[in-house]
Amino acid sequence: MNKLRYGDNSLIILFNAVGVLVAYGMLALSLYMSPDVPLSTKGFWGIGILLLTLSLVNFVKYRFDDHLREDRLQRLEDAKNEKLLEEFVTDKAA
Repeated sequence: MNKLRYGDNSLIILFNAVGVLVAYGMLALSLYMSPDVPLSTKGFWGIGILLLTLSLVNFVKYRFDDHLREDRLQRLEDAKNEKLLEEFVTDKAA
C-alpha cells in the first residue's frame, strides 16, 4: 500500500515539475522575444522570478517541516496517553 502511495506522489511531483519547467520556458521565450524591453529590464525580471521561486520553495519546505513537527508531537502525545491508559488498566486489573 505504501508503494502505491509513493508512486502516486512521485507522479504528482513529476507532473508539477513538468508544469514548472514549461512555465519557465514560456516565460523565458516571452522575455527573449519581446523587442521593446531592454536587456537590463529582462535581467531584472529574471532575477525577480528566480528569487520568487526560491522564496516559494522555502515557504513550502518550512510549512511541510512544521506539519511534520506537529505530527511528531501528536504521535508522542498519543503514545504517552496510550501508556498511561495501559498502566491504569493493568493497575485496576491487579
